[in-house]
Amino acid sequence: MGTGIENHHCRSIGGGGSAGGNSVCGVSRPIRLIVVHCTATRVDVDFTQKDLLRCHRARGMTMIGYHFYIRKDGFIWSTRPLERVGAHARGYNEESIGIAYEGGLDRNGLPADTRTERQKFSMRALIRTLKKDFSITRVCGHRDLSPDANGNGVIDASEWLKQCPCFDVAADEWCS
Repeated sequence: MGTGIENHHCRSIGGGGSAGGNSVCGVSRPIRLIVVHCTATRVDVDFTQKDLLRCHRARGMTMIGYHFYIRKDGFIWSTRPLERVGAHARGYNEESIGIAYEGGLDRNGLPADTRTERQKFSMRALIRTLKKDFSITRVCGHRDLSPDANGNGVIDASEWLKQCPCFDVAADEWCS
């Protein structure tokens, strides 16, 4: 099953990285975090990368704010150069890579983990590759960056500002 990583990640096409981690794939900014998002679109609706671009342009952006976009068929689109700071998680963009998957809402428009098996496979492969190439210390969902309102050191579900990405990122296999 092709994921498209070979077309969109420089190490996979022979770019290589530096042993010291200061510059990987021409990226000189420190990248320590991967933030996973969903498009908050219904599972029964196709949402292409062109639709995503149109949505982000309507919000005043010149390009998609995420670095990667994973369609339902598992294909990974490179939507923003890694050397460009993302526009996906205010306060965290400088040191992060944003990955979004198509979906996140069930047929009734309610938050749900709608990832297909192909999306899960591609997401795991992409995150594992990025973790090897950069000094990633954390992989989390957008909701996990919500403020800790009660100050207990844990972002509880009651504190989430949004549901995105509609699954528990920390519980997935790439965190091991």
